[in-house]
Amino acid sequence: MSSNPQTILTASRLPQATTEPLWVRLFLISLALGFLTLFLLLPLLIVFGEAFAKGTEVYLASITEPAALHAIQLTLLAAAIAVPSNLVFGLAASWAIAKFQFRGRQLLLTLIDLPIAVSPVIVGLCLMLIFGAQGYLGPWLQQQDLQLMFAVPGIVLATIFITFPFIARELIPLMQEQGKEQEEAALTLGANGWQTFFRVTLPSVKWALLYGVVLANARAMGEFGAVSVVSGKIREQTNTMPLHIEILYNEYQFAAAFAVSSLLALLALLTLVLKSLLAWQSGNTRH
Repeated sequence: MSSNPQTILTASRLPQATTEPLWVRLFLISLALGFLTLFLLLPLLIVFGEAFAKGTEVYLASITEPAALHAIQLTLLAAAIAVPSNLVFGLAASWAIAKFQFRGRQLLLTLIDLPIAVSPVIVGLCLMLIFGAQGYLGPWLQQQDLQLMFAVPGIVLATIFITFPFIARELIPLMQEQGKEQEEAALTLGANGWQTFFRVTLPSVKWALLYGVVLANARAMGEFGAVSVVSGKIREQTNTMPLHIEILYNEYQFAAAFAVSSLLALLALLTLVLKSLLAWQSGNTRH
């Protein structure tokens, strides 16, 4: 099939949407790099610079003293409970929403997004109104000699609530895109529900699942607002790393505050590396 020369000439004269003058591209690149440097790289460098400002000995002493070690252990404990809990919930909710049609499906989707829309401080206040000493369940919990608020269980509850959208929100679009033909084929060939899930559904979403786990873990370890309300900020009992950093900074122990902050920054950088690797691996798998 031959092309009309006049059509080709007309098309060549049309402005290209992706072609910009060199100075425009350089300006946009410089603007983006300037924002990254000012709001990301510079604060990160300041954190590490201040952390080691008084030497390695002070740095090591700051992150190994009992209050800091307890804060690190509590942060890891809360993440270790919250992330697997949300992994189970995320898989169940995603499978139900993507593979089935049922009454209340849209409501479930809305509720999954609730922790993103609501301020973490409000989440902490709501937990206090339910489980606190003066809350709806507070008297009953006291009769059972159970303390949730101002204790580790309250911190875990707040962390679970704050982080549960991340895994589900990574899995739902992917499962909806994949459809349910593979599962139906597996069932037709004689597989039961569990076999279909573990041998068909789970392998097809494993990279998105790991991606969501990484994001949820990062959010769990860095959570401040909700945990601040329900923890009571009791030193060596209910302080997580972000709360411990705030206390040190308010007490003018700047070297110690930046030392513990550098640990959170390292965890954030590790999260970014894992996130990039998973995104790269996921892209290679699809292609």
